[in-house]
Amino acid sequence: MKVTLIQPRYSRDFSEADALFLWELEALRKMDASSDLILMPESSDIPALAKNAEEREEAFRRYNAPLLEEARETAKRCRAVVILNARRESPEGLRNSTFVFDREGRLAGTYDKEHLTPGESGFLDDGYTWRREKTQTVTVEGLKLAFLTCYDFYFYEAAGVLAKEKPDLIIGCSHQRSDTRTALEMMGSFFAYNVNAYLLRSSVSMGEGSFEGGCSMAVGPDGRVLLEMGNRVGWASVEIDPRKKYEKPAGYGNPPSSHFAYTEKGRRPWKYRPAGPFIALPDGKMPYPRVCAHRGFNTVAPENSLPAFGAAVSSGAEEIEFDLWHTLDHEVVSIHDCDLDRVSSGHGRVWEKTLEELKSLDFGSKFSDAYRDLRIPTFEEILREFAGRCVMNIHVKTYGDEYPVDEAYLRKIIELIRAYDAEKHMYFMCGDDRVLEMLGKLAPDLPRCVGAGKAPFEQVERAVRLGCEKIQLFEDKFTPDMIEKAHARGIRVTAFYADTPERARMYLDLGVDTVLTNDYWRVSRAVEAWKAEKGI
Repeated sequence: MKVTLIQPRYSRDFSEADALFLWELEALRKMDASSDLILMPESSDIPALAKNAEEREEAFRRYNAPLLEEARETAKRCRAVVILNARRESPEGLRNSTFVFDREGRLAGTYDKEHLTPGESGFLDDGYTWRREKTQTVTVEGLKLAFLTCYDFYFYEAAGVLAKEKPDLIIGCSHQRSDTRTALEMMGSFFAYNVNAYLLRSSVSMGEGSFEGGCSMAVGPDGRVLLEMGNRVGWASVEIDPRKKYEKPAGYGNPPSSHFAYTEKGRRPWKYRPAGPFIALPDGKMPYPRVCAHRGFNTVAPENSLPAFGAAVSSGAEEIEFDLWHTLDHEVVSIHDCDLDRVSSGHGRVWEKTLEELKSLDFGSKFSDAYRDLRIPTFEEILREFAGRCVMNIHVKTYGDEYPVDEAYLRKIIELIRAYDAEKHMYFMCGDDRVLEMLGKLAPDLPRCVGAGKAPFEQVERAVRLGCEKIQLFEDKFTPDMIEKAHARGIRVTAFYADTPERARMYLDLGVDTVLTNDYWRVSRAVEAWKAEKGI
């Protein structure tokens, strides 16, 4: 199979776009029947840097349709598979798509870029990129094609997902204009070797003397670079056998195996970052309104317990709320009251006990004998089970001078959040402004929510002063004007609490963003019904 990679010149000057686009069309017209597959780079319909929305729209209007038509004609004329990347209009908006035309010029399939850059998210539809969907592949003439578009190359965990699909070719329409030749070759070899497939990558030249960008390449399944264009403008071809796979000894002296099969036999998935369908949308992307399971789903399991959190998350809770205290030996545990008497077999204050002493107590039988001998959870145990699987409303508890909350304690909480990669799936809640100030100083990137505290009717002003993203209203200690005032300043509003459908609907009608409830299932159904009525 003869593969031809086309590498156009790129320019930062949009006034050159016409000339660069004509070069692309001419390059396609110069292709002949000797090629079986012809590949062009990312954003071939934006041949020069578009610095603003007007230039992007102009490029789409002028170049997109003629480019796709030329690709179809080239496929038919050359009897070759032609692949290129351009904008595609979907029902949800424009997308960064790779088009695959078969030898008859028919569209065999498309691939929508999995990871849009922050800049692309501003003008392209990115809703699908936050959803868990089946890996996109396209089959042409019995060959299975997988895809990586530019920014996709930076997510090495994709190799394991692609390898499961057993593709014959990885198609890389790319720009990657600032990466070095060394880095680009490394990434290409990594994916080809780990997926056990040929990698075909087309990019743009950043100038003959540049060591960055360019590097359109073909890499074999063994990781060897078979063709690499540097920053030469033009096209180059290479012969490959796309059915060929690479096998190595599966450990010294063992029978041959693909690298992926060998590593899968010894995989310890819990050693790596959580991923895929287990991950909820992060706090910044999860839509409102939401329902937060207060102390977990605590009408079916003891409050602030792993069973209560599990019941909430498995029932679909977008958020769970829980309370944190420190122990005598400076461990972090979850319990609502500062006293042990109400929910456990123990007595006294939480901070007067060591973790070992707390773990010896029964935290279940006062709820139901079915939960006898349930143990208090540590913050780390909660993170271990639920990090990334929901948004966590983390209530950092305070109790005046009797219970000091210092920076060392808060730093420990922050370190645990970072250790479990949970920064995007949490926010702190506290009614003590001093603690919120310390949290803002120690971790300015982690969102904070202002609780009612001693000045409930001043929560919006306090949030503005402290730079907090949310406020949490308490029962009747608020006015509707506070909600309007918060929203006017971009501050989200949580309301504590609603345990009936009627009260939940009342909060939503007032404009509350997140409803806290002790009875998750009943209230969440009411919220879903309200959203359906409003067309949300």
